[in-house]
Amino acid sequence: MERRSGISLWRQIADQIRHGVGAGTLAEGGRLPPETALAARFGVNRHTVRNAIAALIDEGVLRAEQGRGTFVEERRRLKYPISARTRFSEGLRDQARDRRGHLLRESREAASGRVAEALDLADGAPVIRMETMSEADGRPVSRATSWFDAERFAGFADAFQELGSVTLAFKRYGVEDYFRQSTLVSARHADDDDLDDLGLAAGAIVLVTIAINVDIGGRPIQFSETRFAADRVELSVTPPA
Repeated sequence: MERRSGISLWRQIADQIRHGVGAGTLAEGGRLPPETALAARFGVNRHTVRNAIAALIDEGVLRAEQGRGTFVEERRRLKYPISARTRFSEGLRDQARDRRGHLLRESREAASGRVAEALDLADGAPVIRMETMSEADGRPVSRATSWFDAERFAGFADAFQELGSVTLAFKRYGVEDYFRQSTLVSARHADDDDLDDLGLAAGAIVLVTIAINVDIGGRPIQFSETRFAADRVELSVTPPA
């Protein structure tokens, strides 16, 4: 435990328990050690351990059974493939019956240097920014911020809101197919917006992908940063052929 790291002790404990679940050292359905044992292990009081456990119960990682103890929740993690043709709906086709995207908010803004470079636009060029959330069988699994060329894709947010799919919206603009040019993957704690929209507890981890999609001519059409709930989704990266 790092007591001067700026990260609260209960959050560090929650992260370690969460990591144990993800790594398989704490098996699904298995019982968590008693609070006293965990307090001794981490060198903290029982109240701190109780806060960590409560956060993980709220998030659905653990479940409490009266008179029996606290158990690792049994649940299936979705496997989300990242490849040259990454598509949310197609990628989860065999794992979820209902797959859809929701528009949270949209705006028109001047492209920052980072966005302009990714979309091969001039600095300050007009872009559409969309905040979206994707669900599988009614369960939020990811939240994304995406940017599109506002001149080429004027009204794109309306098309997405109607169709619930970026792929189908692109077809409205004559983009019948597109490819993933690059993907960077990292992980961090969820911010406040991710906590709210994905229904996560404080201290939850999200997997982050920063990606550029291009049309068949190689022209960038979408720059996005997507946050996946790490306890609900695992990313499967297919190397380029």
